[in-house]
Amino acid sequence: MSILIRGGTVVTAEAEYRADVLIEGETIAAVGPDLQAPQGARVIDATGKYIIPGGIDPHTHFELPFMGTVASEDFFTGTSAAAAGGTTMCIDFVIPSPQQSMMEAYKNWMGWAEKAACDYSFHVAVTWWDDSVKQDMHTLATEHGVNSFKHFMAYKNAIMCDDETLVNSFKTAKELGALCTIHAENGELVHVLQQEIFEKGITGPEGHPLSRPPEVEGEAANRAIRIAEVLGVPVYLVHTSCIDALESVTRARLEGQRVYAEVLAQHLVIDDSVYRNTDWDTAAHYVMSPPFRAKEHQAALWKGLQAGMIQTTATDHCCFCSDQKRAGQDDFRKIPNGTAGVEDRMGVLWHHGVRSGKLTPSEFVAATSSNAAKIFNIFPKKGALMAGSDADVVIWDPEKTRTISVDTHHQNIDFNIYEGMEITGNADVTISRGLVVWENDTLSTVRGRGQYVNRDCNAEFWSSQRKRNQAAEPTKVERT
Repeated sequence: MSILIRGGTVVTAEAEYRADVLIEGETIAAVGPDLQAPQGARVIDATGKYIIPGGIDPHTHFELPFMGTVASEDFFTGTSAAAAGGTTMCIDFVIPSPQQSMMEAYKNWMGWAEKAACDYSFHVAVTWWDDSVKQDMHTLATEHGVNSFKHFMAYKNAIMCDDETLVNSFKTAKELGALCTIHAENGELVHVLQQEIFEKGITGPEGHPLSRPPEVEGEAANRAIRIAEVLGVPVYLVHTSCIDALESVTRARLEGQRVYAEVLAQHLVIDDSVYRNTDWDTAAHYVMSPPFRAKEHQAALWKGLQAGMIQTTATDHCCFCSDQKRAGQDDFRKIPNGTAGVEDRMGVLWHHGVRSGKLTPSEFVAATSSNAAKIFNIFPKKGALMAGSDADVVIWDPEKTRTISVDTHHQNIDFNIYEGMEITGNADVTISRGLVVWENDTLSTVRGRGQYVNRDCNAEFWSSQRKRNQAAEPTKVERT
């Protein structure tokens, strides 16, 4: 079926201009002024609205087995909720258990994802190391379109990478031209601090941020970046939440190192006061890692996003309902880590970013879609409005208001971290590969229609870094 979106303002990461968008089947056929609708085409009036690329959330966890339970959001409900908020693609995570084959875990996640309503892809985590892991990394990169590998520097005695694993994995990623993504928290320090705080009698959710102060994230971020610098491999820091980590990113980028950073929408607008809520259930719903920070960190993160030191926005969407959170009723260390937000990311970013003057509409598109597409090498298939791109298109109404609430959201969780927040600017129509899946505040997603997106390794990420390191290589001195 053909769709002509007429009368709107096209906004890309590079420009903002008046144009129509013609969709043929699953692909954008043309973008330009005064396009003619083919016979039988549906015409959608976008007067007074923006036409933008569908959002890409580069960090979600649907159906994640974690901390003795499984995230309540599955791939169908999660990608559907994403579509309601204007996000048309998610990059989720395959996380092998210790000693589990990467390929076995990848096949498990691919099976769970068959029900996805919108397109998806996977980062794959390195949670242990031997020669079989190296071989699986090669197989995933060359045969399955995986170009990013995740490294948890936290969660000791579970999925944490020690420095030896980081070095081995980083070297392999360099061979492949793959990107290393990093959860930066010093797991050894967290483990010690958790024990000390619990022994002092602090057992509630307020103990969580105390055990993971900004310095813990800053140290790990700097260590990962420095290891990557020596080995000449690009790195991407997920959920950058504090000044300490941002300073490491900024220094490295100003030195010309290939370092990318992601910020979660919730870290930009929620502060650590949530952990002091007297209602245990409410406070526990904000337990995630890294935790929410004091307000000065939020201000710094906004500046980092504005300055281009932070390139992408995500959610780390990982839902655990109230009964699941209560596993840590008497011990904050046992509260499953995770919050939701895949439906609300773009609206929250528009309201607090664009309407406040912190971001331009083009910067919003870059931070919510195009930059992720470029970093993970799926641009212009995704993250673009141009002939030949996938028809992932959102008609964005800058004046549409919404009060965020658990009573009206589409996420499969009994809590919303933005409860009661009034935002202006929301998705009016969401189109996923040519199919209208959100319109008139109604979802019409199709179970299983989402497709896996291959992401080829991108030599550009590491070739320039390699050349930089080679230029700095010491000269061998011949001695007699």
